[in-house]
Amino acid sequence: MIIVMRHGATSRQIANVSAQIEQLGHQVHLSAGEERTIIGVIGNGRPLERGQIELWDGVDKVVPILHPFKLASRDMKPEDTIISLNGIRIGGEHVVVMAGPCAVESREQLLGAAHAVKAAGATILRGGAYKPRSSPYSFQGLGPEGLQILAEAREETGLLVATEVVSPEQVPLVGTYADILQIGARNMQNYALLQTVGRAHKPVLLKRGMMSTIEELLMSAEYILSQGNERVMLCERGIRTFETYTRNTLDINAVPLLKQLTHLPVIVDPSHGTGKWELVAAVSRAAIAAGADGLLVEVHEHPEQALSDGAQSLKPDRFVELMAELRRVAAAVDRTL
Repeated sequence: MIIVMRHGATSRQIANVSAQIEQLGHQVHLSAGEERTIIGVIGNGRPLERGQIELWDGVDKVVPILHPFKLASRDMKPEDTIISLNGIRIGGEHVVVMAGPCAVESREQLLGAAHAVKAAGATILRGGAYKPRSSPYSFQGLGPEGLQILAEAREETGLLVATEVVSPEQVPLVGTYADILQIGARNMQNYALLQTVGRAHKPVLLKRGMMSTIEELLMSAEYILSQGNERVMLCERGIRTFETYTRNTLDINAVPLLKQLTHLPVIVDPSHGTGKWELVAAVSRAAIAAGADGLLVEVHEHPEQALSDGAQSLKPDRFVELMAELRRVAAAVDRTL
């Protein structure tokens, strides 16, 4: 449930209500808005008397949260979460673009891509040092060497780095190099990993599983939030359907629906969502028009030689064209890019 404090409730009243809730064995999550403060109550199974709580000093009303996801719910936090990271704001009016190759293949390849996406206007470099693949014989990434190359690219370009972590044991190492920890679609319900990144307190980009519902995605986010990490981004990257002409079916409905259900920023991955570079621009435009807070786009200087996902990667010149198109779309919906 949430406890809505009266407009103008004092800090002492808020502290007293929070203390009483904690004495009853429940967790408290404060959300201080411009108008009033909301106290989120995460239960321990013991019932609370709504009528009694509404008599407490400073309390306006008590509202139950009907969704199984509590901390991710917009009921818990009506205002959008904005993640500030080295001067970059994810969420709000600005649309961020994360771009780069699917996998770090070499120093030359990554640095070339990093400089190209930086020049085009991207602010975050994506690239996998670890690549969980469907086949054990496919390229699995460079591992620690890839992380070092990503760090060098950040040093040279000033771009932030987003890269995937695939196991709880990797979190400390990857967190040393990455600014954003990515949880891939195959690990969306790896609950041990979710709890570990929740305790790491680094921003997390959580991708929707290829056969997961919206509620399952939000419940996975809840695992991270419940560990105290509030800097979570949700990523729609397409789901598996009966359609065979595209790699996945990008669920554009998910963008406005997630914006309605949750306060967390929503990112769209048009590269995995389509699997075809020819479709990436159109889907990217649609994502921003639908309200996405950012895009995750694969860019490779020589996609025909890529060790991973070349068919869905844009060449740098096409990425430049895409960024120009996206600026116009963002302006049309009163946002900036």
